Amino acid sequence: SAMLFGKKKRQIVRLLVVEDEPLVAFDTEYFLAEANFTIVATIDRVADALPILASETVIDLVLVDVNLADGSGIDVARAAHARGVPVMFVTGSCPVEATTLAAGCMAKPYAPRDLIAAIEAIEAMRAGSKPKRVPYGFTLFEAKA
Repeated sequence: SAMLFGKKKRQIVRLLVVEDEPLVAFDTEYFLAEANFTIVATIDRVADALPILASETVIDLVLVDVNLADGSGIDVARAAHARGVPVMFVTGSCPVEATTLAAGCMAKPYAPRDLIAAIEAIEAMRAGSKPKRVPYGFTLFEAKA
């Protein structure tokens, strides 16, 4: 029943965006909303991300920069990972720890459609299928989700 009306239902819909560059955060929020994702919150601090991850809020994927105003996105990834929420690092350079904590890493700068393709690749991998397209600048990890 997955192929309802020929359009596969997305498994990843609700996104938490953790990004401390306001313009990047704004753009990301805008084009993801345009692509029919739901942005649970866009925040710029580790301290603000952790309570959301500790709450009952439904989150399907966390997009997190590694270098945040008040610390490291790796701490956000750890909290998400502990809760079983997949993580995509969106950063200038992917941290080594990312491979064990994240589903993938998207290099900045990126094209909006490539970020969306990266989300779809993570979704495919979690569903146990091969991604249609692994976009430029994106590294998919075989994360033990």
